[in-house]
Amino acid sequence: MSSIPRSPTRVRRGVLLFACALSMITYLDRVAIASAAGDLVKALNLQSVADLKWAFTAFALAYALFEVPTGWMGDVHGPRRALMRIVLWWSGFTVLTAAAGLQWGSVTLGLGFLVTVRLLFGMGEAGAYPNITRALHNWLPLQERGRGQGLVWFFGKLMGGATPFLWTLLVVGTSFTPAVLGWRGAFCVFGVVGILWCLAFTRWFRDRPEQHPGVNVAELELIRQDRHDHHEHHHGVPWRRIITNGNFLILCLMYATQAYGWYFNITYLPQFLERQYGLPNSSMLGALYKGGPLLMGALGCLIGGMITDAIIRRTGDRRRARRLCGWVGHSTCVACFLICPFVPNAFTFFVVVSLAAFCTDLTVPSAWATCQDIGGRYAATIGAFMNMGAGLAGALAGWITGSILEHTIAAKATALGVAATSLTAEQTTAALLHGYHINFFSFAALYAVAFFCWFKIDPCQPIEPERPATT
Repeated sequence: MSSIPRSPTRVRRGVLLFACALSMITYLDRVAIASAAGDLVKALNLQSVADLKWAFTAFALAYALFEVPTGWMGDVHGPRRALMRIVLWWSGFTVLTAAAGLQWGSVTLGLGFLVTVRLLFGMGEAGAYPNITRALHNWLPLQERGRGQGLVWFFGKLMGGATPFLWTLLVVGTSFTPAVLGWRGAFCVFGVVGILWCLAFTRWFRDRPEQHPGVNVAELELIRQDRHDHHEHHHGVPWRRIITNGNFLILCLMYATQAYGWYFNITYLPQFLERQYGLPNSSMLGALYKGGPLLMGALGCLIGGMITDAIIRRTGDRRRARRLCGWVGHSTCVACFLICPFVPNAFTFFVVVSLAAFCTDLTVPSAWATCQDIGGRYAATIGAFMNMGAGLAGALAGWITGSILEHTIAAKATALGVAATSLTAEQTTAALLHGYHINFFSFAALYAVAFFCWFKIDPCQPIEPERPATT
């Protein structure tokens, strides 16, 4: 009779590796449009980046509305099937983004086409993080959840921050290297990367550790410790209990209010830096300034995950562990966005907005670990609801930010007694700057709401009490 191995296998690390790779692909595909904004404005014959507000809004709105259905799909059918479907879907529409502005006979694929593609792309990306959360809930023990979520978001934000560099190298070129691809070719390549991930993931991943041939008894017991739901089966989502739970609703409010300001980093930031501070599109320094906030956010995700797990190990106080990063992070964000309208140059703005991004993402591992804490076997559904709130806030931010910019341009034209299209470049830039300042103050106000939400969020109060395992 063979002895049971004392050392656990490490298959769960492979699961985490796949999750981190997927997180990188999601950010590569969603951030690319911000880098391509200038090319899209030209290809679609638009006046300014403000005209892209409907494309930005379409993605965020669809991403939000389809979070819950795809999260529910992962809870019912398992994250393997759910992720396989959604990654193939969004990768296809990443490729189709390259067709914006093309003409087929008498038909031009204009702004309406781009908005439709971004809407369908958002439908595809919806559910990625809720199903990642469900996979990690199935595969990681309690004491590794915060670190796991931190790594997933770290690599996602890292790729988001690296995308402007990648775009400059591949599409724009530098003084040392020529451009390799056009902007259309870049979207095609990015879509193919997602398809390749999907093929590898489908062959290797299993929904539960006991289904994977590489997991030994020691690793299975490590994963199962401190939980009573490892034989769980899905008996239907308690929708009423979820949507009437005050603790859960405050969690969603927190995540939505912090997402409103964060969406600036993946929508208007590149064009803001180019137009307001004159950073050239081909400059590697400009790429650093555009991607820096997401790079700092990646670091915030990593550190936030480490902090929340470290506090749990030292004190056993899950409530304090989850709340501390939220209090520190969101209060600092308030200060940063209040400062933004008064910074004198591009470097100072870069430092301030990067600190805000770092502090925003310091809270992300705690938020998603809380989804696992209170969601249990409904972790994907809970995460989907929370991310839906963030997506709706992002859609609102994309539309309101653009609308404020359009309003300030119109107000400037009215004051001068000319049409908006007759404004000089300098006059348009000045009007846009005033609009951005209004937006920065609104970001600060909503981060203040997120800060106060953490006083009420309680990770120790699950939606449904855990049941003892049945034999």
